[in-house]
Amino acid sequence: MAIETYEARYAQLLVDYCVELTPGDKLFVSSTLLAVPLVKEVHRIALQRGAHVEVSLAWDGMDRTFLAEANDEQLKYISAQKRAAFETFDAYLAIRAPFNLRDMQDASPDKKKKRGAATKGLNDTYFRRTGTRELRRNLCQYPTQAAAQNAGMSLDEYRAFIFEATKLNEPDPKQAWLDVRKNQQAVTDRLNAAKQMHYLGEHIDLKFSVEGRTWINSDGQTNMPSGEVYTSPVEDSVNGHVRFDYPAVYQGHEVEDVTLYVEKGEVVKWEAKRGKEFLDHIFSLPGTRRFGEAAIGTNYSIDRFTRNILFDEKIGGTVHLAIGQSYEQAGGKNKSSVHWDMIAGMRNGGEIKADGEIIYRDGLFLDFLL
Repeated sequence: MAIETYEARYAQLLVDYCVELTPGDKLFVSSTLLAVPLVKEVHRIALQRGAHVEVSLAWDGMDRTFLAEANDEQLKYISAQKRAAFETFDAYLAIRAPFNLRDMQDASPDKKKKRGAATKGLNDTYFRRTGTRELRRNLCQYPTQAAAQNAGMSLDEYRAFIFEATKLNEPDPKQAWLDVRKNQQAVTDRLNAAKQMHYLGEHIDLKFSVEGRTWINSDGQTNMPSGEVYTSPVEDSVNGHVRFDYPAVYQGHEVEDVTLYVEKGEVVKWEAKRGKEFLDHIFSLPGTRRFGEAAIGTNYSIDRFTRNILFDEKIGGTVHLAIGQSYEQAGGKNKSSVHWDMIAGMRNGGEIKADGEIIYRDGLFLDFLL
């Protein structure tokens, strides 16, 4: 099948399933120049659906140049287009298509902090509106050389990997994701009947309360691909320890073999085989010593680690926890500028207990077919 056909199928899935465009909707699309082939198809199909489309495309080094050259007044400036999109639009497609995944590693920490403070209000609006789907947002990936190299694949291999993970190889991708929604809902309903959770395995023994919280069925509408169920644990209820056997990647930094020790919801001690200095920095930031998310990956088509959390957190047979910002729609209350997902494998003897009952073992739910 020609790559143009795949891009048309991808765009149709994004428009019709992920953000569910209807006539009169306002859609904002952000990406880079590398994703123009997909953006063109999204634009064409969205117009066919009667939507109004605005597009923002970044070039190589754009963000790096901004932080290097911007003065304090410019750091405070918020794009009028982005403000309008986040505050008033109906749908938003964020298409990742990186030129360079480590472009911002050496950017000024002081300028990053000032920029973060300036955008906080708009980001709060974004999280509120996307949490309720008042703004129907979807984050997806377009294959680029930088992302492929980071995943240890050729560009052709990476493209094929994305198409498999997003179910574009299925005869009807939309129906395939509707089937995921249906199957995961049974798991979600079981988890929402529980009050206490226990992740247990060779390198994990973590208990936490989910009483009053909501487990969410992530079915490809917020992220494409998806395949996970997640919640925000009661903030002061988490106790135990966890070692993340997958590298933890955040803001272009990779930290290896992270172990966290948690008491009454607070990370009180942490270790890392490599990259501990960056971990030390993150844990100095407000809100990062509490967990904002506990989740279970259910996408068994994602069969390898790619150093891209959009895919890696969904790996079937894993769990992940995020330090920092909670999900308001799940009932979470923790606030932070950080939301860093870290992944642990469960296929080698791992178990999950809900109110003391084993519901998951060796990477699979016991009574549900996913």
